[in-house]
Amino acid sequence: MESLLVAAYKPPFISSNAYLGQLKRHFGIKKGGYLGTLDPFAQGVLVVGFGSYTRLFPHLRKTPKVYRATLWLGAKSLSLDIENITLVECVKEQSKAHISEILESLQGTLSYTPPKFSARHINGKRAYELARQGEEFELSQTQMTIYDIKLLHYNHPFLHFEVSVSEGAYVRSIGAMIAENLGVNGVLSHLERVSEGEMSVSQTQGLKILNPIEFLPYKRLENMQKFYDDMYCGKKILLKNIEKGKYIVCFDDFFSIIQVLSDGSVEYIVNRIELC
Repeated sequence: MESLLVAAYKPPFISSNAYLGQLKRHFGIKKGGYLGTLDPFAQGVLVVGFGSYTRLFPHLRKTPKVYRATLWLGAKSLSLDIENITLVECVKEQSKAHISEILESLQGTLSYTPPKFSARHINGKRAYELARQGEEFELSQTQMTIYDIKLLHYNHPFLHFEVSVSEGAYVRSIGAMIAENLGVNGVLSHLERVSEGEMSVSQTQGLKILNPIEFLPYKRLENMQKFYDDMYCGKKILLKNIEKGKYIVCFDDFFSIIQVLSDGSVEYIVNRIELC
């Protein structure tokens, strides 16, 4: 079995890439990759594709992403987490009502600057590599959407919250926004990704094999067996009376993602992905 889609629970204090290496050895598969990177200090769901299933990454339903985090009020860090603490000070306790108001105010689409300790690319290098080397650089502003955010618990100076976000969001930056609105420094002392879209796995489960077809946002075309040979070879086919759009076509041993054009002609988006 060379192709797999897996929801794996990454433990804290290991990089996503190092954890991927462990999973490759566990399954005995050399080719693999993952969706959204988790920070080394973070834990939780890492969706991993092996073999041909990495070709499905652009098509999987990956949002919303749900995280649970703990914000440490009064701490300061260059990376907005517990890995580069430069200052810890006692700060005034906040009211839960005020905290909830601030969280609610953050809902919606926001423009923000990603943290310098991030996986963004700067002239071919990761931003966190440049930051660790002490080099000066600026990251351009980008957008993220906070679909929902709520206070789970507040035990001063630790503020626990859950947030549902779009792709491209950094929860460390959300923590920094909360702290700024409270008028204090703040860093994330804990971060857990609960799910990516509908893909999830618990810490107890550790690993879960996923059926990729369940997480693709396209309708499935039925009664396509007569096109098996043509699609296996990637030949041109014509599908009349089918509304234009993207579809999944499944056979016993493989499936494909196709796009039906307005004249009924078909383009192969991802062809001949083995079924496992």
